[in-house]
Amino acid sequence: MKNPVILDHDLQHSFPDLLKFESTMEMESSEIYHRIKPEVERILYAVVQEDLSESFAVADGLSLAGETRGATNIDLQPPANAGGSDKICALAWNIERGSRFEGIIESLKNHDGLKDKDVLLLTELDYGMARSENRFVAQELARELKLNYAFAPVYIALQKGSGVESQMEGENTKSIHGLALFSKYPMKNVHAIPLPNGKDKMWGKEKRLGHLRALFADIAHPAGEFRAVTIHLDAHCSRAHRHLQMKIILDHLDTLSRLPALIGGDWNTTTFNAQNATRAILSYWRRVLMGVKNVVKNHYPYPDRYFERLLFNEIESRGYDYKNLNETGVGTIHYDVESVETNTNLRDWVPEWCMPFIFWAARRVGGRVSGRLDWFAGKDIAIAPGTKPRTIGNLTDHEGIRLSDHDAITLDFTLSKR
Repeated sequence: MKNPVILDHDLQHSFPDLLKFESTMEMESSEIYHRIKPEVERILYAVVQEDLSESFAVADGLSLAGETRGATNIDLQPPANAGGSDKICALAWNIERGSRFEGIIESLKNHDGLKDKDVLLLTELDYGMARSENRFVAQELARELKLNYAFAPVYIALQKGSGVESQMEGENTKSIHGLALFSKYPMKNVHAIPLPNGKDKMWGKEKRLGHLRALFADIAHPAGEFRAVTIHLDAHCSRAHRHLQMKIILDHLDTLSRLPALIGGDWNTTTFNAQNATRAILSYWRRVLMGVKNVVKNHYPYPDRYFERLLFNEIESRGYDYKNLNETGVGTIHYDVESVETNTNLRDWVPEWCMPFIFWAARRVGGRVSGRLDWFAGKDIAIAPGTKPRTIGNLTDHEGIRLSDHDAITLDFTLSKR
């Protein structure tokens, strides 16, 4: 496997010293951080791009794009006979690090609802993390599926992870985590923009350098050119902060040339303010007072109705559609009171005394709670005739182990004539 050289580093030698800091401000004022800052920023502002699609490969190389500066601007067009369909098939999926790699590949190759997509918008992909066998998940996925890809790092992890991840055997190599775009067709104008953190990533049990980013690419599909955007909004933040992150993405899109646009990914529309444990607990009790069954039925699967309405109103006010592009009311993440792994992870940021109350609330609705965190939004696109958006769950490997804590979402669309 060819190493993506622009992400090579030797920062691991500094991790023990960095872990001593309890805040980003404290770390950034230190001598050690000033020494490594250029290398940190080189990684966190990079975009890796390789063209591996057999039918539409143009080059097998890597490019570095410093946010909106230096974006890839090669004029790529697919062959005129590349295909006769106007339908574009898209998939968005948080693959939870890519740790169940073989099962993910098997599903993307053979599952009737997941295979043969034109564009994949994937979040939570590791590069050199023990929890995912130190794979470069994006590159290996692209090679297996024979797709072009772009990968944007978002964090340099100072530890192996949180919850059960911290107990994984082995050590990290590259310690990088990010998000990606994949396509059968050429991608140009590939770049990423930073999104501000909702909480200090150096405070708490899982310490990281970096910030979330949104990844953009113009896709030269036979049906016409369109813009794809992979996004992952912050989980540990307020609803107002998620709204701010979405506004930054939409503001940036307004600065680009007009193209049909598809935005997809994990928006973390949990309905909670999760900046810290105290706010999360207060949010929890608010929902108890609203009625557990009411919230589970009418709000977690419909965050746009009330709790996250500012974010969704922002989308619609900019001319983007989301209501017609998603299987609304169907959860994409599920909490099971009997899940040892989920409860272990939850204990990393919720005090132990809260757990009995969480169990009590979940058992009032059968022990399973679902919320919709994953979404598509689009402008100048429409649902392909005879199709409908789908949420695809119950994805497991041959051992019956779930492939991710998120369900995948799919959409077949056409480009609107303007």
